[in-house]
Amino acid sequence: MVKKLQHARRIVVKVGTSSVTTDGGAARSQQLQSIVSSLASLKAEGRQIVLVSSGAVGLGRAKLGVNHFRLSDLVLRQACAAVGQSLLMNLYETAFTARDVKIAQVLLTEGDFTDRKRYSHLRHTIERLLKLRVIPIVNENDTVSTAEIELFDSRNGRIFSDNDRLAALIMSKLEADALIILTNVDGVLNKEGSVIPFVTDLHHDLTSLASGPSVSGRGGMVTKLEAAEIAMRAGGVAVIANGSTPRILERIFSGEQVGTTFFSDSRLGGKRRWIKYAADVRGRLVINPGARKAILEKKASLLSSGVISVQEKFKAMDVVSIVDHQGREFARGIANYPSHEAETMIATAATASGKVKARVLVTRNNIVLND
Repeated sequence: MVKKLQHARRIVVKVGTSSVTTDGGAARSQQLQSIVSSLASLKAEGRQIVLVSSGAVGLGRAKLGVNHFRLSDLVLRQACAAVGQSLLMNLYETAFTARDVKIAQVLLTEGDFTDRKRYSHLRHTIERLLKLRVIPIVNENDTVSTAEIELFDSRNGRIFSDNDRLAALIMSKLEADALIILTNVDGVLNKEGSVIPFVTDLHHDLTSLASGPSVSGRGGMVTKLEAAEIAMRAGGVAVIANGSTPRILERIFSGEQVGTTFFSDSRLGGKRRWIKYAADVRGRLVINPGARKAILEKKASLLSSGVISVQEKFKAMDVVSIVDHQGREFARGIANYPSHEAETMIATAATASGKVKARVLVTRNNIVLND
């Protein structure tokens, strides 16, 4: 694991709002300069760097003189993002130019991940920038998207395009070696307040330690753990560490134990990671106990004969949720047929007394089980 970090060639670094701005929205210039200096040093060693940076909303809020309590207004958050994004990029442009490093702005929306073709195009663009020795600086396109800047709500779980998950999905698509998440805490803390140094399994006890978002941020530790899980399943190493710690990046990549390091031997293939983490689920297939057992125990495909009902509309090649007869999702997969054809197959099979040959609605290679 230490060697993986020391030899990591392609790195995604996520800088949180707390590392870029104060709670009042003012830029943390000294801390940002330190992070930029470290990134430039890592690049000089021959490593490829992708930077995912929060902070636009906070900078915009300070510029406009908006009280953070008013940011529950979604349109106001978009306006702050529009003002703050140029300020954020100007900070990075000034800092990186002083170190003779070229940068590029990459603004993304949820659709850049949920649509598999756009997801592939994204990789090609970033790959080209890296070959040109440019550091892409990625952020959500908060000005035109609403999903990305909705406030974290513990009732409905994760925000799909929080910058933590965005960084992890980029790391997954680029098949980067490491994901570093810089925040305002020293790592994942146990109940005694001490840093947990290594994590190989994101079990319930660990996730229960996660807290909600900070005043200025959106996701808190919940989304950071989700991001770490994606990185682990992509075959890489993830580290959650304090962005205010001096030379934190150099210390991580020298092999020093700082923060919380996540690693696992359990890896999902690229398409299966997309199905599990990035795809937009369009519909649901409710299946009978026999079909559920065949999928879980025999690694079978999902046949039309095993489906009880089709819920919501979807097209062929859309990702669908596969749920048991009690409505509990246990898998996702890519549908071979649109919803109306699937409904016809099920209805025909029900009235034909088993004389109609069952069709494969979801091929086994396109099914990903929930952990």
